[in-house]
Amino acid sequence: MSGHSKWSTIKRKKGAADAKRGKIFTRLIKELTIAAKFGGGNPEGNPRLRTAIAAAKAENMPKDNIERAIKKGTGELEGVNYEEITYEGYGAGGVAVMVESMTDNKNRTAAEVRHVFSKHNGKLAESGCVAFMFDKKGTLVYEKDSVDEDTLMEAALDAGAEDIGDEESTLVVMTDPKDFYTVKEEIDKNEGLTGYSVAEITMVPQNTIKVVGKEAEQVLKLMEGLEDLDDVQNVYANFDIPESEMEKLG
Repeated sequence: MSGHSKWSTIKRKKGAADAKRGKIFTRLIKELTIAAKFGGGNPEGNPRLRTAIAAAKAENMPKDNIERAIKKGTGELEGVNYEEITYEGYGAGGVAVMVESMTDNKNRTAAEVRHVFSKHNGKLAESGCVAFMFDKKGTLVYEKDSVDEDTLMEAALDAGAEDIGDEESTLVVMTDPKDFYTVKEEIDKNEGLTGYSVAEITMVPQNTIKVVGKEAEQVLKLMEGLEDLDDVQNVYANFDIPESEMEKLG
C-alpha cells in the first residue's frame, strides 16, 4: 500500500471514521471556516469551499452546521481565528511525512506534533524538507473488484483525468485539483462507477519508500498518532507497505 490515498483506505477499513465522527466534524468545520475566510462564502467562485462543502455533505453534516461554519469564516458570525501551519518530517525508514494543521495556538500544536514524531521513531524537520516530494492531486480510489477496469479507464480519460494508477487491489484516478469535481461528476454519470472508496484532493508522493516489519508498524502508529491530534487536519506520507505486510500487521 502506497501513499496518502492508501492511508485513507487503511483508515476506512479500520473503521476509524465511524469511531471518531465528532473529530471529523471538527476538522470539517475548521476547513469550511478557513475556506470561506480566504475565498468568500460563495462556493461557485471558491473551489476550496466547494470541496469542503462536498466533504461535509459526504459525512452527513447537517446543513445548519455547514452554513454556520461558512458565516464564521466570512465574519457574519463570531468565530475562532485559526492559523494554517504545515509541519514536515521523517518517519521510520526515512518515510517523508507532511502534516497540515489548523490551530489557534501554534506553540501547543508544534509541541504536540514534535512529541508524536519522537514517540514513534520519527523526527520533525525544517519547513520545505519534504514538501517538494509531493504533488497536489484530485484522486478517486476504486476497489478493483467493484468496477470494470476498461470502463473506468475510458470514462476517466473522456472526463479529463490525468492518469489512472494500478496499486495492487485498487485503481486510482488522478486529476488536476482544479478539475477534480468536473471529472468526478462526469465519471459518476456512468452506471457502476459511483462506488469509489476515497474521493479527495490530496498530496500524492512522487516516489515511495517500501517499509516492512517493525518500520511499517512504526510508520502506521506515527500516522495514527498525528491524526489523533485535535489541531491536525491531514497527514500525508510516501510509505509503501505491501498488502501482504498489512495482513501481518492486522
